[in-house]
Amino acid sequence: MVYHSSFIDEEGITKACGCPLLPLKSHIKGPAPVTDQGTDVVDEAISFFRANVFFRNFDIKSSADKLLIYLTLYINVALKRLEGCRTLAEGTKAIINLGLEKVPVPGEAGFPFAGLFAVPQTPQEAELFRTYLKQIREETSGRLLSCAYRPNGTPNKWWLAFAKRKFMNIIVP
Repeated sequence: MVYHSSFIDEEGITKACGCPLLPLKSHIKGPAPVTDQGTDVVDEAISFFRANVFFRNFDIKSSADKLLIYLTLYINVALKRLEGCRTLAEGTKAIINLGLEKVPVPGEAGFPFAGLFAVPQTPQEAELFRTYLKQIREETSGRLLSCAYRPNGTPNKWWLAFAKRKFMNIIVP
């Protein structure tokens, strides 16, 4: 059974492209509200990743699940980039380079889930969603490094082995 997001109460949460802009435990500047709660969607995505990556189908129960799907694919992409990095320093460099890439939004070439998110109605909505995705990707990357590498800087094979998996039959470049 697929793990779903626990963030189902969407009252008072801003949305862009049909996706809730959920609060993050983050120091990275962006449109996401800051929270100091126990877990956020990034924590969920990382903790559920190794189970959810095995599924080809994902039954969406709330709009927060859409964000969980996006983050699961992003973690898969990040692990692919980290796969060949033998030290934490190399991995950090690879993740920074991944963070510098342009973040596509629905309706643009390169967006992986065309039918999952709504196409932005205005350029402002597209930019809001782009900056939120950029912020959440940066936050996920930082937290993922602490999972993918041990405290001594060596790769954690129990995490990097999942780079070979295809989530929802999507081939990661």
